[in-house]
Amino acid sequence: MSARKLFGTNGIRGLVNVELTPEMVIKVGCSIGTFFGRKNLLIGHDARTSGPMFARAVVSGLTATGCNVFFAGMAPTPALQYAVKNHKMDGGVIITASHNPPEYNGIKVIWSDGIETSHEQEVEIENIYFDNKIVFAEWDKLGTLRELPGINDEYIQAIEKQVNPAKIAERHFHVVVDAANSVGGLTAPPLLRELGCKVTSINANIDGTFPGRLPEPRPESLTDLASTVKAIGADLGVAFDGDADRSIFVDENGVIYWGDKTFAVIIKQFLIKNPGAKIVTPVSSSTLIKDTVQAYKGELIWTKVGSVTVSQKMKELNAKLGGEENGGVFYGPHQAVRDGAMTTALLLNIMAETGEKLSKLVAEQPQYFLEKGKIECPDEKKEVLLQKLFEQVKGENISTIDGVKIWFSDNSAILIRPSGTEPVFRLYAEAKSQEKALKLVEDYSSRLKKILETV
Repeated sequence: MSARKLFGTNGIRGLVNVELTPEMVIKVGCSIGTFFGRKNLLIGHDARTSGPMFARAVVSGLTATGCNVFFAGMAPTPALQYAVKNHKMDGGVIITASHNPPEYNGIKVIWSDGIETSHEQEVEIENIYFDNKIVFAEWDKLGTLRELPGINDEYIQAIEKQVNPAKIAERHFHVVVDAANSVGGLTAPPLLRELGCKVTSINANIDGTFPGRLPEPRPESLTDLASTVKAIGADLGVAFDGDADRSIFVDENGVIYWGDKTFAVIIKQFLIKNPGAKIVTPVSSSTLIKDTVQAYKGELIWTKVGSVTVSQKMKELNAKLGGEENGGVFYGPHQAVRDGAMTTALLLNIMAETGEKLSKLVAEQPQYFLEKGKIECPDEKKEVLLQKLFEQVKGENISTIDGVKIWFSDNSAILIRPSGTEPVFRLYAEAKSQEKALKLVEDYSSRLKKILETV
């Protein structure tokens, strides 16, 4: 965290009792309370060991500034977001570090519509925090604290209304759920049983040390899920991140798919039913998304990287579908936020309606190979490096929404952008062959290094 910065790409994050201390979190709570101004706010947390500690710290800050707090306890982030909207709260605070390792925690601030506050609103909170503009309530006007039980059940029922439960139940799907020892295990298995599925769970017990696997659902950490799906002949496997707003899927053959492939399956069916609809996605998404939206006559809206940006753009345009390559799908008719359980229900609904297995639905798509790379670059040189790169490639087919993305005539592409959290530039290349994608990463990495020598 820099001198005047609390919020990153997605909320406030930090190492427990190192960067994020109870003292600091109380002050953050006071700043959020001052920002809202004596309103009704919901609070909840994920499975991390430090969740209850930080929840109490935030509650202290909120009630000290006169906010009435409703405590929902442990729940997935999208369940808490849905509860804010459903119970007509003025906002909410979620204690989670999402996909970060167990020694981290974080804070997300939610607006009354269940969507995370905009970056402009985050700056307002930061200004209150750093300029010591906290407004405390008088002793007889302190906020109250009460429990709000049952939000996970309400969330499950809300998802059911967005799909055809009878159609899904007819198929008797067998689904393996890998909840990463976190809050996805509180809602996904009961939802799937309600939809008539047989459920097998792994890493199901709640444990904030994440003993089964780290909370980032990456292909290399999902080998247990893949082998379980194959061994028991299940129809689908799903892995959630730490706060269950993202989901990565495994087909009946044990093949793990990165988020672009399953998002494209959802886009196709959505556009068949909603021709001309707007699809919102960050510039880091695969060309597969562009191909699918064009093939099914949708309108593609590119954004900067970050789920807050996608949600805010969907809100601005009243778009009904958004998605990221990391497994985040935003289904507007339910809520314009990432939602792992909603995504799982959508995919099962598509499998039920089409009668197809996931492997077939993915095989029908154009196939791309993705390769990633990074080069070190001091923060103070990022801006100049980006400008010099832009000058070299400005005659090509490019986008500068976030870094520089270059599309080539053979449908390959590369995105080059400075990291918002580390002193590095990240490269994401894709092509119709693995070799071409690797070559793009190698070529542009060496190109960046050469430019860096002159900066």
